[in-house]
Amino acid sequence: MQDFDAIRDLIEKPQTVLITTHLNPDADAMGSSLGLAGYLKKRNHRVTVIAPTEYPDNLNWLSGNSEVIVFEEKKRIEVTQLFEQANVIFCLDFSVLNRIRDLEPMVRQSRAKKVMIDHHLEPEAFADFTYWDTSAAATAQLIFRLIDQIGDKALIDVPIAECLYAGIMTDTGSFRHASTTGDVHRVVADLIDIGIEVSPIHRRIYDNVSLDKLRFTGYALSEKLVVLPEYRFAYITITDAELKRFRSKMGDTEGLVNQALAVEGVVMAAILIDRGDEVKMSFRSLGDFSVRDLASQHFNGGGHKNAAGGRTTLTLRETEEKLLNVLPAYQEQLLESV
Repeated sequence: MQDFDAIRDLIEKPQTVLITTHLNPDADAMGSSLGLAGYLKKRNHRVTVIAPTEYPDNLNWLSGNSEVIVFEEKKRIEVTQLFEQANVIFCLDFSVLNRIRDLEPMVRQSRAKKVMIDHHLEPEAFADFTYWDTSAAATAQLIFRLIDQIGDKALIDVPIAECLYAGIMTDTGSFRHASTTGDVHRVVADLIDIGIEVSPIHRRIYDNVSLDKLRFTGYALSEKLVVLPEYRFAYITITDAELKRFRSKMGDTEGLVNQALAVEGVVMAAILIDRGDEVKMSFRSLGDFSVRDLASQHFNGGGHKNAAGGRTTLTLRETEEKLLNVLPAYQEQLLESV
């Protein structure tokens, strides 16, 4: 679904713009948000990026990061005023408003025009205009496409290009996921031609690991990884006490589910993390098996066919038991998945 002409007309004249993204923003969320913000500022818009929660330190180098407002209760009045003053709200990298938690009522109640740009399935009909394509590998890819189609590709400088590249690189798993299409490579080629250096971007995101995180990763893989060959399934559970023991920061658990999926013979992996008020779940799969269906049917989640998330208000142990109890219903699919 593409409301390209309407979005182009909407930003034709300078506006007061807010950009927001989902809980626990990743590189695609922040890269697309800051990339779009950089572009709109060049078009003389007044732009503020608001993140609903904190995000990993390895994204702090992205251009415009120092101006991002991370929502906290003490900032409620300030953020509420920003929503009241906005003419346009861009909602990036999410398709349902419950993905922004405390910001949801502010978006719903705002009189601003709302634009959703996203690549996830089953969008909620909350936006006035959408630029939505599930075939896109990353929202950052859609931001590039939008700017290019408007005719403003020349406005993409190196800082903007770095933001977009970071989003595309991470959401494609460094270009190894099935979502890595010819269009992805053509967009990346254009970003490289603009002048970005890809190796430093990769190092800033993947090779800038704290000693605590390294030890935590070793502990999780050596002590907490469970493999169930009869289901071709592997999973990791992490308690709140373990997060505190290793002084875990936002983003320190990212990548663990992919390492579980890398076990020979495994076609589905999950990580279950006790976050105090809820258990957060991440699922990954290979081939034909849809973790999105499993997450949406049993764990209040969704996402992509091979990468999805979920959450429960059960205890960690209860969530683990529920997951193990639903596995038999999927055993045949998992064993036959290619």
